[in-house]
Amino acid sequence: MKKVAVIGAGTMGNGIAHTFAQNGFEVCLIDINKDALKIGLQTIDANLDRMVAKEKITVQQKQDTLDNIVPFTNIEEGVDNVTLVVEAATENLDLKLKIFKELDEACSETAILATNTSSISITQIASVTSKPERVIGMHFMNPVPIMPLVEIINGYNTSKEVTKTIMDLSKTLGKVPVEVNDYPGFVANRILMPMLNESIETLYNGVAGVEEIDNVMKLGMAHPMGPLQLADFIGLDVCLSILNVMYEGFKNPKYAPCPLLVNMVRAGKLGVKSGEGFYDYSENKKADKVASQFMK
Repeated sequence: MKKVAVIGAGTMGNGIAHTFAQNGFEVCLIDINKDALKIGLQTIDANLDRMVAKEKITVQQKQDTLDNIVPFTNIEEGVDNVTLVVEAATENLDLKLKIFKELDEACSETAILATNTSSISITQIASVTSKPERVIGMHFMNPVPIMPLVEIINGYNTSKEVTKTIMDLSKTLGKVPVEVNDYPGFVANRILMPMLNESIETLYNGVAGVEEIDNVMKLGMAHPMGPLQLADFIGLDVCLSILNVMYEGFKNPKYAPCPLLVNMVRAGKLGVKSGEGFYDYSENKKADKVASQFMK
């Protein structure tokens, strides 16, 4: 397995492509948006420059990594003759179902179809394909080149052979794969999102301010980043989407998103990516400071 395709050149997609390419894989990076593809490649280049500056890789290793990535704007062309596809498009069920229907028609019978979804059912995604036993979840953490964990999520029909292949593959990327089963939020977000939501509720109820809440968790619980700052980093729209999936999946009010989170997303205050969330990222390059905490 030396040729893979990654669908989506956004934050997660370009990070996944970077990681595979740095480990010697030929990567077809696919995004129908030419501008998004260009920005994704620029992001990979900039992140590699940081690694060179910190002497984690050589200039030649950077160039080899870039040479391993070939951009495409067409799914059918991009997945030709690949053995693995990792879908990292927007966390939207309808979009993912559409993509997997296309992949089912365009990919070889033996290709493994993986999704980087952080909350959507693997079983539901697999249901639109003719080979659900070859569909699996590969939930990478952000930023992908740095964070070691990969949640490997089995759908109801995922074969043991496919699971073993993806577990072994993740180790070759220098990651630590953890096998879990297909329930809303899996493990990472089933635990993380209620904590972030409760932090937002704490702010909403006037118990303490933003920095006070974050400092309690950083200084008292040894978290590297406070929960409100982490929510900004993930994207408040993404947090809301995951909570909604869990709420719908479990029908349990403890997963209901805080009204403050809902209103902030409606107002376009999405965190780092929009320039404002619980913190203001428009001045002093605070967004770069947030990201640098994970890029050391």
